[in-house]
Amino acid sequence: MHQLLSIASRVLFGVAFALSGLAVWEKAANMMGRTLVFVRSFAPSRLLELAVVALVFVIAIQLRELRHGAGGGRGAA
Repeated sequence: MHQLLSIASRVLFGVAFALSGLAVWEKAANMMGRTLVFVRSFAPSRLLELAVVALVFVIAIQLRELRHGAGGGRGAA
């Protein structure tokens, strides 16, 4: 289970990084009066929103791993 969460965290982080980079490229293209062909349906702000959602899941997974890895839990003080 630990390996699966680790892989999911890495994949989601990569997706978030790619989406944020794509949002920057799309915004730059829009400023030049062009658009990227494969992201026409998404505004750069929407791409950033999707990246943030992915990062929230990564943070939740990392916090869960820290809590369980430290031997803590809700009952530990």
